Amino acid sequence: MDVDTIWAHVDQQRLEVADLLDDLDAQEWEHPSLCTDWRVRDVAAHLALAHTGAAQALVDVVRSGGRFDVMIRDTARRQARRPVGEHAARLRAMVGSRRRAPLVSPLEPLIDVLVHAQDVVRPLGRTRAVPPDAAAAAAERAWSMGFPFRAQRRLGPVRLVATDHAWTAGEGEEVRAPVGDLLLLVTGRDVVLPDLGGPGADRLRTRLLSR
Repeated sequence: MDVDTIWAHVDQQRLEVADLLDDLDAQEWEHPSLCTDWRVRDVAAHLALAHTGAAQALVDVVRSGGRFDVMIRDTARRQARRPVGEHAARLRAMVGSRRRAPLVSPLEPLIDVLVHAQDVVRPLGRTRAVPPDAAAAAAERAWSMGFPFRAQRRLGPVRLVATDHAWTAGEGEEVRAPVGDLLLLVTGRDVVLPDLGGPGADRLRTRLLSR
């Protein structure tokens, strides 16, 4: 997928997620998300921080003691103290910009908005379609990365096969699912495990649930 198409997807997803956030009620904002120890409002706040500049990022890293996961958690929680209406407004303000956090490719913002949207809607019992071509590009990037997903090591010898797209990855017993679900699997969301199919699905479920 070329860079212009990636950013077009990012823009569209940010607009749609902003609309989703506008539709949440007070209880939904405080509901746990798929991200451990994060409420829906923490996830929304994290998405609204996508334009954090290098100088502020350095300050945040130092404040966290150099621990990336702590930095991500703490910056989201600080941002989440702001009025919830600001998060959607900040997402809409990003549309048309190609600014991104230091040291990441244009695909990381796409991964972020696609995956975190599901982190919000699934625990709330809502549904949100994932564009297969965008999900495939995001899944390919996430699969190829070491940190932070470490998908190849975590999932082991497995061949992921999308049922709604030509995307595949890995070698081993086949595990099949829609590419949006495979993106969640690759990025560490075990919520999709019951819905996986293929000859390798049971073995993968056992591997992941026994951790």
